[in-house]
Amino acid sequence: MRAFLKRVAQPLLALLAFLRRENLLRLMAAIVALVVVGAAGLTVFEENRSFPDALWWAIVTVTTVGFGDISPTSLGGRLIGVVLMFFGIGVLGMFTATIAGVFVEKRLRKERGMGSYDLEGHIILCEWNNRTREILKDLRADPRAAEAPIVLLADIEAKPRAGIERAATVVMVGDRSLDHGARDAKAVLSVLTVESLNPAVHSIVELASEENVAHCERAGADEIIVGAEFSSRVISTAALDHGISAVLRELLSAQIGHDLITVPVPEQFAGARSSICSQA
Repeated sequence: MRAFLKRVAQPLLALLAFLRRENLLRLMAAIVALVVVGAAGLTVFEENRSFPDALWWAIVTVTTVGFGDISPTSLGGRLIGVVLMFFGIGVLGMFTATIAGVFVEKRLRKERGMGSYDLEGHIILCEWNNRTREILKDLRADPRAAEAPIVLLADIEAKPRAGIERAATVVMVGDRSLDHGARDAKAVLSVLTVESLNPAVHSIVELASEENVAHCERAGADEIIVGAEFSSRVISTAALDHGISAVLRELLSAQIGHDLITVPVPEQFAGARSSICSQA
């Protein structure tokens, strides 16, 4: 019995919270008061009219349905009818407009990616450019992230809810529309924001200059990737070891060839020293 009451109470409490949040309780109270006062006034001016009949007439009048089965004959009753008609149109119009506005806003929020999503352990990609597009392709090509929820934060007018507080990983790609200094400054501020909201998240940030690595480290970034530095080292290595860039490209991309992955250390090897280390 208690479980049944709980199942019944939850939808009712949710409905009550919705009505309170959208300020619909006041409009509903105004409609009820208008109907009751109008019905009571009709019984005063027309003594032969019962309250149930007057209540029915008030509801029909407020909703402007106008069945015509009951109509006031006295001057006072007709004046009450006029008041109910005018106020009924206004109050009901506000009520229906509020309901329609809720559904329209919900649809717009969904189209803008601002709906309520109960995500946890997901990946967040900040910024949208050619680099982010490739990152997304690689993530979807990897079986470990093929079906994982990924939230994309782009530079749009309406900011969607990313659920940073429950995210597992946040990737902050540099904003290509800014120069190197402003790009890295924005990246550092983004790291500070992310780490303050969720200190447990694994934050990965892309920088344009190696000079700002120390700032990102102080901000709490877990992994810092300097694009120009990485590219320079790959080029210099390929200049001496021809073809090494193709090997690195294959290992670092889940879309082609083999992959580099991390796996948990087997229990029998935990804490043990490798033979190479022991020989050294």
